[in-house]
Amino acid sequence: MYKFRKLVAIEPISLISSAEKALHSFAEEVVMYDNIPAEDEEIAVRIGDADAVLLSYTSRINRLVMEKCPNIKYIGMCCSLYSPESANVDIRYANERGIVVTGIRDYGDEGVVEYVISELVCCLHGFGQEPWDGMPREITGLKAGIIGLGKSGGMIADALKFFGAEIAYFSRTEKQEAKVKGYRFIPLDELLAQSEIICCCLNKNTKLLHEKEFAQLGNNKILFNTGLSPAWDEPAFTSWLDSNNLCFCDTIGALGGTHLLSHPHVRCMQVSTGRTRQAFDRLSEKVLANLSEYNG
Repeated sequence: MYKFRKLVAIEPISLISSAEKALHSFAEEVVMYDNIPAEDEEIAVRIGDADAVLLSYTSRINRLVMEKCPNIKYIGMCCSLYSPESANVDIRYANERGIVVTGIRDYGDEGVVEYVISELVCCLHGFGQEPWDGMPREITGLKAGIIGLGKSGGMIADALKFFGAEIAYFSRTEKQEAKVKGYRFIPLDELLAQSEIICCCLNKNTKLLHEKEFAQLGNNKILFNTGLSPAWDEPAFTSWLDSNNLCFCDTIGALGGTHLLSHPHVRCMQVSTGRTRQAFDRLSEKVLANLSEYNG
């Protein structure tokens, strides 16, 4: 196992206590901060001469920071890493510098699935609110469309199918395993027009819903966004919201800002539903596994 000279966690990392202790086996010196740095300069100061860095999803390490910290060999993203475009680390510049960047996936999806099912059941049945259709109904027979059939999108589709929904999806490619389950792979415009509810399960900074798409979606629809950022252009989204439609997001980041919280057709929990006790266990295991696999 490679041992770093100095490992710095530049912000709070949601590791269980045993995993925090285990970090000390990977470096001669371990420094962990318990608050979020305000700007690039502060991030660079915190890293200093460290050769290993950990961060979560609330901070960024860009080219400027890496230029100021030439000793960095390893950056461990203790959050999802799907693509360079969606990452909060400048991965392309890190690659140029020979810096290894690792991330994790599939650690908080279970909580997100439970959130979608919980909110949808309450909305359809009218638990604590008026039933969406004016009369309580089940998920059975509901036409559900999934945009982005990755791990979380697939799990949401499976959960909805378990309760009797009809599943269709749009993704970059058709998924053979989804075909076996009977999920229909259709173009985005058809998916929007045909579905009663839409679940957007896209990578961060991926926007597929513009003015044309919201027109195709139409009214009397329910939209879930389980990503880390809005899946839409805001002007088109707010115009669509003003009709008889409803949007569910767990975080303000997924919604697009606090200014949208007061909209009567927005339901935002303002909490990451993937941050559960079990998710922290999975996160800890994967962060330590990434460190273990680094060989210098």
